[in-house]
Amino acid sequence: MEGIFQTTLAACVSIAWRLVAALVVLVIGRAIIKFILKKLKAGKKFSRLDPTVNGFISNFIKIGLYVLLAITIVAILGVPMASVITVFASAGAAVALAVKGAFSNFVGGIMLLIFKPISVGEFVEIGGKLGTVEEVGFFYTQLKTGDNLTVSVPNAIMTDSVITNYSRKSLRRLDLALDVAYGSDTEKVKRVIEGVLAAHSKALKDPAPFVRMTAMKDSALEFTVRVWCAKGDYGTLKSDLLETFDKTFAEENIDVPFPQLDVHVSK
Repeated sequence: MEGIFQTTLAACVSIAWRLVAALVVLVIGRAIIKFILKKLKAGKKFSRLDPTVNGFISNFIKIGLYVLLAITIVAILGVPMASVITVFASAGAAVALAVKGAFSNFVGGIMLLIFKPISVGEFVEIGGKLGTVEEVGFFYTQLKTGDNLTVSVPNAIMTDSVITNYSRKSLRRLDLALDVAYGSDTEKVKRVIEGVLAAHSKALKDPAPFVRMTAMKDSALEFTVRVWCAKGDYGTLKSDLLETFDKTFAEENIDVPFPQLDVHVSK
């Protein structure tokens, strides 16, 4: 009995020391990982990278370091690595099926980094969602919407969706459709529209604006207006022009018709 007691005591002491050592390694390891990541982000070469690539690489290194720390702790606890590898290999198929979507998102993130349809800070539309790109992560891309909401879009969806990037080009074209009543002087309407465009400082003269009658609708004549502006002036220019057209048409006695339907009753 004394021998069994001594053996059990020695085993308990050994396990206790392993647990203490594993705990110490965990605490110190986490501190070292945080230090490495902090130094990495503060490095000049790393800061010169594209913000999109910067965030992706940071996350990749972070996960890799934590995996290495976990393996080290498992080894300190005395778990045979051969057994660990066997368990991982046996569970590999099940895990692969369970994280199929996550793996697709990961591959999608790599594709985004390679082809760069978006970058951090750009204003984009993805799957009907409008927002500024805050981060391209391993599995999700974070968008900040105009009303200050955070939208997480899975990377796999992004690679299969149409992405509209509003920030890549310095100029944007504003298209407006203006209706006037039948019987209006079309040349006068064109002159008035062109005068409004010429008077606005944010409406570019080169490329030249386009103003033409393009449709004869049920209740109105439709004029199409196309004018170029700097990408940052798009929203302001659109609102200004609509307000000015409404005011100027009233001053020039150009009627803007309401939808109407003529009904003829036959006796």
